[in-house]
Amino acid sequence: MNAPSPLDELERRLVRATQAGLPLVPRPYARLAEALGLSEAEVIARLQAMLERGAIRRIGVVPNHYAIGYTANGMSVWDVADEQVDAVGEFLGRQAAVTHCYRRPRRLPDWPYNLFAMVHGKSRAEALAQVEHLAGRVAAEFGPEFGNIVRGRDVLFSSRILKKTGLRIGAGPREG
Repeated sequence: MNAPSPLDELERRLVRATQAGLPLVPRPYARLAEALGLSEAEVIARLQAMLERGAIRRIGVVPNHYAIGYTANGMSVWDVADEQVDAVGEFLGRQAAVTHCYRRPRRLPDWPYNLFAMVHGKSRAEALAQVEHLAGRVAAEFGPEFGNIVRGRDVLFSSRILKKTGLRIGAGPREG
């Protein structure tokens, strides 16, 4: 897979204009176009082109899960055989209950976990039940070898939010 090409100046301006979210108006792309001095069609075409070449991953709604009642944030951590971690991670990442999933290095001997998958629930019991369901789905997907592939797991619950932003592109040195 080829690495995404760098953003041109117009694309950087578009990313900066959208990185905090789309305007909450009936025609958000038209509002962006007006602010950037472009046509609505050009804004849509540029965003589509960036999606297609992998410069941005998606455009979608990111709800505030706390505001809608999902206050139990469970980071399920999994000890997965290294030769299977990508396959298990891709499988978990496709599950509706998982909001994000990623691989991290183990920190032996104290931390054997190398796969992380976040779930949200209205209670700890609900989040734990989701992780149990996920474990069952993984076991069904990977069959009799499941016990050799997934050697352990746990769930860690967050107690507070320390940071809640994605990548931000700031003004470059030329923009002063």
